[in-house]
Parts: sequence; C-alpha cells; structure tokens
Amino acid sequence: MFKKILIGLFIALLAFLGFVSTKDGKFNYERNAFMNATPEKVFSLFSTFEACKKWNPYDLKDPSMKRTLQGVDGQVGAVMSFDGNSEVGSGSLEMIRVVPNQVLELKLKMIKPFKAENFIEYKVTPEGTGTRFSWRMYGDGGFMGKLMSTIIDCEKMMTAEFSTGMENLKKLAELKP
Repeated sequence: MFKKILIGLFIALLAFLGFVSTKDGKFNYERNAFMNATPEKVFSLFSTFEACKKWNPYDLKDPSMKRTLQGVDGQVGAVMSFDGNSEVGSGSLEMIRVVPNQVLELKLKMIKPFKAENFIEYKVTPEGTGTRFSWRMYGDGGFMGKLMSTIIDCEKMMTAEFSTGMENLKKLAELKP
C-alpha cells in the first residue's frame, strides 16, 4: 500500500512539473503613477544608482547593503553590484540604455536568493502639468520562474514593490525647493 502511495505521489509530481513546463516563462509587470513635477525632476531621482537609494524599496529594506560601483553612475555601462539581506538578495544592475529625461533601462542579474536575469525600465512622459512615471520589469524566468509563478502570484508581489517605490518617489518629486 505504501509503495502505491509513493508511486501515486511521484506520478502527481511528474504531472505537476509537466504542467509547469508548458507555461510561458515570459513576464511583463508594469505600474505607473502621475507626479506633480517636471520630467526632468522625476528623471533626476532615478537616473543614478545613488539617487535611487532615497526611494527604491529594495534600497530602503537594507540601508547597510554592500554596494560596489563600476563605471560612471548615470551612464550606459555603469554597473552596481549589491549584496543585501534576505529581503534584497545579491546581484548586479547594469545601465544599458539612458535617454536623458525620458528612459533608463537596466539589466538585473540576480545571484541570490536564486539566479535570474531580467530587465527594468523607468520611464517619464510629460502629462498635462506633471509627469507620468512608469516602472516596468520584464524577462523570461525560465523553469524556476514558471514554477514560482505557479505557486505564488509574482506579479502581485512585484507590483506591490513598484507601488511602494512610486509612492516614495512621488513624495520626493513633489517636494517644493
């Protein structure tokens, strides 16, 4: 009887893993917010790794995170390696596209808690008397990403972080000088 239960569990596990493997590993999470500030001011708050430390939720979760910068902060090719607590993990961010006062695109390479390579895009667009800020993360999570998204709602988890970050950024952007 015990052997039949083990075989049944093994077959169920194989079926589950087979189901996971059929899912699309690509993802695209995005949130945006309106800010009563100029695109130039909003852009200045995310255009360097140093500026992001003031509002990015991951930077705020571990203020003592170890950071190493290679290259010129704010320019294509700049790389910030980080090693933080269990909420942040470790990896690197590389600036791969910078269009002043419009777009910053980053390549995120995670090492911990698991390996992943994704892309992040921060974008500002003039809108009426202010600016529309959008935060997007996209990539292909591979099998581990498929497995995780089957078990937990990764989009909900990530966009909650985006919302927190955008609230922080909005407060800074809307401060009067």
